[in-house]
Amino acid sequence: MQVTLAHPRELGDAEISRWRALQESDTAFDNPFLSPEFTLTVGELRDAVRVAVIHDGPEIVGFFPFERHPLGIGKPVAAGLTDAQGMIYAKDLEIDPFKLLRKCGLSVYEFDHLVIGQPLLGATYETYPSPVIDLSDGYGPYTEFLRANSGKTYKTTLAKERKLGREAGEVRHEFAITDPGPLHTLLNWKTDQYRRTGRTDRFSHRWIVELVERLQATRGESFAGVLDMVYVGDRPVAGHFGVRTRTTLAGWFPAYDTAFAKYSPGLIQHLAMAEKAAAAGIELIDMGRGAKEYKEKLKTGELTVAEGRLARPGLPAGVHWMMRVPARRARATVLAHPVLHRTADKALKTYGRLRARMAG
Repeated sequence: MQVTLAHPRELGDAEISRWRALQESDTAFDNPFLSPEFTLTVGELRDAVRVAVIHDGPEIVGFFPFERHPLGIGKPVAAGLTDAQGMIYAKDLEIDPFKLLRKCGLSVYEFDHLVIGQPLLGATYETYPSPVIDLSDGYGPYTEFLRANSGKTYKTTLAKERKLGREAGEVRHEFAITDPGPLHTLLNWKTDQYRRTGRTDRFSHRWIVELVERLQATRGESFAGVLDMVYVGDRPVAGHFGVRTRTTLAGWFPAYDTAFAKYSPGLIQHLAMAEKAAAAGIELIDMGRGAKEYKEKLKTGELTVAEGRLARPGLPAGVHWMMRVPARRARATVLAHPVLHRTADKALKTYGRLRARMAG
């Protein structure tokens, strides 16, 4: 195994084409967060991004995109934002993950949405479900699935959409919007949601806003940003921004105007998005890891992702363990226990309300 490290901007057309070919050769890698375009775009904004190009003789057999932080701590590209992480590599590739870390100058590689089956899994990880919507047979069969498995939710959502139309104006849906104006409306809703629920506002970081802006402007056949919005007349009500490959749409940033909350605009938007996505060739919507009620109501199945770390023996790995692992395990315990999860969520929302009052 030979490994060459490069900043994304240093990759040539032949390397990017090989990356894309490897990705499209295995359905396990069919996620836009594993696409070369995503790493290239993040690399324009983050100096810490690197790509390990893995050779077997003259042939490129894999790519490992990552961020290198102090003490040799490695993280996925855009860590904390992505719902699929890991290497893109040739089938049946045998690789020593610890040697790979050493060649990358890493003591530790930590992950929270690693694709199952990766050589990087090591022995220290937990697995979690990532709910999906299967559209491989089209939108019609998906609605039949909903009628059979989430009938009340499906019928209620359609009824609320009709009621929204009667009481507020004509309901319409736009898919793959190129105008940046609606994108910023969506991001403002998302910021309000983060603050209202006591979460950290991701869009307080300018680079994340710019990342989303650049991805919306990306329009390739194998990778693109996708913004869709539901309107009442000319007023936006709910929306979502994600990224797609030819056949997979990654759910990323859904949000809505709380003035319309009684109509369940998020569910209305997701159904409309699924219909337009299926018509555009999308076969799978990956809604991402995380226990959310709307995901349970809309999903047709689940993928599996892993959270953990791969570490080489040494002082940096020990320091990282003390700083990160106990807190991660405590968080996992809370998320896995329904009562603890509800209590923590309630506490965060209370904190969010207090923070909003103090800011006002």
